[in-house]
Amino acid sequence: MTPAARLSAAIEVLAAIDAQRIPAQNALKEWGTAHRFAGSGDRAAIAGLVFDVLRRKASSAYLLDSDTPRARLLGMLKLERGLDVDAIAALCDGGRFAPEPLTDAERQALTSRSLLDAPAHVAGDYPEWLDPHLASVFGDDRAMEAAAMASRAPLDLRVNTLKAKREKALASLAHLGAQPTPWSPLGLRIALGADARNPGIHAEENFIKGGIEVQDEGSQIAALLTAARPGEQVIDMCAGAGGKTLALAAMMQGRGRLIATDRDKRQLAPIHERLSRAGVHNADVRAPKGPDDTLGDIRASADLVVIDAPCTGTGTWRRNPDAKWRMRPGALEIRVRDQVEVLERAAPLVKPGGRIGYITCSVLGQENSAQVADFLKRHPEFAVVPPKEVVGALGERGAEFAASALLSPEGLLMTPRRTGTDGFFVSILRRQTA
Repeated sequence: MTPAARLSAAIEVLAAIDAQRIPAQNALKEWGTAHRFAGSGDRAAIAGLVFDVLRRKASSAYLLDSDTPRARLLGMLKLERGLDVDAIAALCDGGRFAPEPLTDAERQALTSRSLLDAPAHVAGDYPEWLDPHLASVFGDDRAMEAAAMASRAPLDLRVNTLKAKREKALASLAHLGAQPTPWSPLGLRIALGADARNPGIHAEENFIKGGIEVQDEGSQIAALLTAARPGEQVIDMCAGAGGKTLALAAMMQGRGRLIATDRDKRQLAPIHERLSRAGVHNADVRAPKGPDDTLGDIRASADLVVIDAPCTGTGTWRRNPDAKWRMRPGALEIRVRDQVEVLERAAPLVKPGGRIGYITCSVLGQENSAQVADFLKRHPEFAVVPPKEVVGALGERGAEFAASALLSPEGLLMTPRRTGTDGFFVSILRRQTA
């Protein structure tokens, strides 16, 4: 397919998303099924266009003063892909399979309109109802913070120190352009272009042998900040597919007791194979079996309880731009209740001097600082470990990282704009010894 034909296909997929109100991945799959002549490169390029439009949905429509699939695509080509009006016109020439030529109004908009006077929710490309929530966290910087969350994320990997060393893993992935991550001492990063397909990491020897795992640098840092140590009893309460469980296991060097569980046993399905591949032998996976508490045998004995809390996922918008437009206010209320419930289950598990590592992939204050503040009111036996002390887990990069992250009395917040990671909030809560 020609670049112009890919634009036409992207407009068609965007129209299907609007008309059928379906997730972007579903619309792309349906398009691919109906157009089997399109190769994998074509499908990847079309998906890239569609997701870039979703990243810049509000600002692109504003720029063109029109909210049609075509207008959003044209606006995205200028705002996200950096094409000038002549380059866009060359693609939209009305030829075979190409979009229709630019109208005078479209050409004028692409030439003269900008986002200088756009409202924050437009310039930052997020739903308007979220504006007061983001303003309470970022103030006048909210549009810039949100715009950074609209950019495409790189592919980050974590080196599994149970099986590999960072230097050797880096050399083995040199053909993919891998570079060390700036903050995590365990991370590797592969930059991805606008039309790039994700490289086949799962076919790499290092992955097959358990030496590397796919994990955003922010998630790696969140695990490191819990300071899990060899010999401790550690509980991963919201383990899901096991990303942080694997990171915790490596930090524990195979020594101590690691318990992984999740209220939704379906989420745990991949964890067994991942633990085996990573060479983890000290993990006890506990799937829920009916109404009984899977952690009922533990009372005030855990050194560390990690809560990778259920949340709105606002910090992962650059990986899933479709999600921000499908999010509704009720989802925030539900997640806040879920977080209260899991924090209440965690508190009695922690021994005096032990700690809770509360983590979200959200940037919203209700799920982060406010949630921690409310927990402390209910549980005065806990106190926040000062963030400037927590970052010591990153070694020599800790002080610089603290200067980049957004610190509060309740914890620290990473964002794409500040730390180059997904959005993650981390709070370490220590139980008083007396």
